[in-house]
Parts: sequence; C-alpha cells; structure tokens
Amino acid sequence: MNIKIKTILILGASGFVGKNFLNNAQASKYNILCPYSDELDLLDKDAITTYLKTNKPDIIINAAGKVGGILKNIKSQYSFLLENTLINLNLISASKEQKVKNFINLSSSCIYPSNLSRPIKEDDLLSDKLEKTNEGYALSKIIGLKLTEYVDDEFNYKTIIPCNLYGPHDNFDINFGHMIPSVVNKIHNAKIKEHKTVTVWGDGHSKREFMYINDLIDFIYFSIKNFERIPKVINVGIGYDYTIKEYYQMISKIIGYDGKFEFDTSKPQGMKRKLVDISKLNNLGWTHKYSIEQGLRDTYKFFKTNYE
Repeated sequence: MNIKIKTILILGASGFVGKNFLNNAQASKYNILCPYSDELDLLDKDAITTYLKTNKPDIIINAAGKVGGILKNIKSQYSFLLENTLINLNLISASKEQKVKNFINLSSSCIYPSNLSRPIKEDDLLSDKLEKTNEGYALSKIIGLKLTEYVDDEFNYKTIIPCNLYGPHDNFDINFGHMIPSVVNKIHNAKIKEHKTVTVWGDGHSKREFMYINDLIDFIYFSIKNFERIPKVINVGIGYDYTIKEYYQMISKIIGYDGKFEFDTSKPQGMKRKLVDISKLNNLGWTHKYSIEQGLRDTYKFFKTNYE
C-alpha cells in the first residue's frame, strides 16, 4: 500500500521538536499546517474537531505537550499528567472520529520501567514500575501510546519512542531544562565566571542515550515517506550511551572549561540506565547521522548565538 502524504498537521509547532521539524529542508516538500496554542487549544476537543473538519490533513504529528527536566517533572506531576493526558485523549479521539487515516504519536523513553539495565525493547512497556521522578508525564505518554495502539486497523496510527534528545531550540534553563542544554548553560557560565567547580546532580554514574534532534526529525520525515513500513510502535535511538559524568566531560572539553566536578548525591538523578533497543529501527535500514561530539558542538554554537 502506497500512502501519499501532501498535507501535514504538526501540533507542538512552537516547541523543541516542532521548531526543528519546520526548520528542516524537507519541510518544503509538503503543505504543513502548524497552528500555535493561541490558534488551536488542544485542551478543547471541539476546537480540534472543527480544525480537522476545515483543514483535512493527510497525517497528524503529535509533538505537543507539557515538558521539562527532572526538577520540573518532580514539581509538576499533577499538571504533567492531567494536561498531557487531556491533549492525547482529545487529539487522538477527534482524529479518529474525523477519519484522519495517518497519525504519528511522539512518545518518550521515560514510559519504560526504571530498573532495566539492558537495552529496552518495545515489549518491555508496563513490565515493571516506572521511574518516580517523571511518573506523571510517563503515564500520560503511555495512555497516548495505548490509544493509538487500540485504534481500528483501518487507521494507520503509530507511536515513535525516541531516546533522550538535545539540540537547538531546547530549554537551556539550568534548573528546569533538559539535561544536556542545562549542562551546556551551567558549564558555559562556570567558564565565564571562572568558577573552579561545577555541581553534578547524583553520583555521575547513571547512563543515558542522547540523540541529536536533527536525527529524530530526519526519521520522522523518513517515516512519512515510508509510512506503511513503520511498525505500530518503534524505538528511535543511536544504540549506545554514556554516563552523566562523561557527558559533563565532553561538554567541558567543547566549551573549554577546565574546572572540577562536585557530585551532589542528595539531588535526584533518575533511572540508573535508559538505553533503547533499536532492532526494529535497524530493520528499516535507517540510522542516525550525527556523532555525539558533532551534536554537542552544534548545540553549543546555537546556545552562544541565541543566549550569550
């Protein structure tokens, strides 16, 4: 079955994924609808229904949601669960009712159990307890995944589960941003202010897999062009990880900071390891293009251009 996509509706256009999706060179090949929150309230199902009736997209990409780093997740469990669940319920049900045939639901690897030390397969979902620090967000994402999974077979509703992401247009706030952008900001400021030490949350031994945002965007466009080949649920990652301490060291080298690290084990550090199994991804013949070093350099360049 050859699925022809001309009109794309992306939700979350003002966010991290959305901005990078729109800035990609492949965007010019499609008619892309990108309503912002003041144009379309995703907490209002009637508004979504009216928008879909009027615009009739060939595919919807759900990149919308309330997001944040570990501290923001801890402080906002209620709103993260409530708002993200409502967005998923409204958007997926309205899309099905309006017979939008194709749908990409962007999820998160935080939906997986917190105690797995091996690469995590898609089938590991709900096999054990979630990480407490972002449980609210994870539960909302699980609901979104299950809704797309349960939609009738006549619809092509699929969920992409990316590993941790970083890159341009991410949140660089030191306290509330995602890990890599907040560390870039922290170490940059330490260099400028000539601080001799930088504090690392936790013991630095936890491991994380990070993919540069342009690689995820490339896979989304790959999926649009090869939609019939994409599994119902698929992990997207690079296949290897580093410790938190190693990320601090790599970022310090790029920035030119030669101070020392202090480890604050009283602070939350999340899962001990989070590496996704990419067997399904490899079977598609797609692979990431950016090395960690290249991605970090480009991220720091963006930070200096936009925040310095």
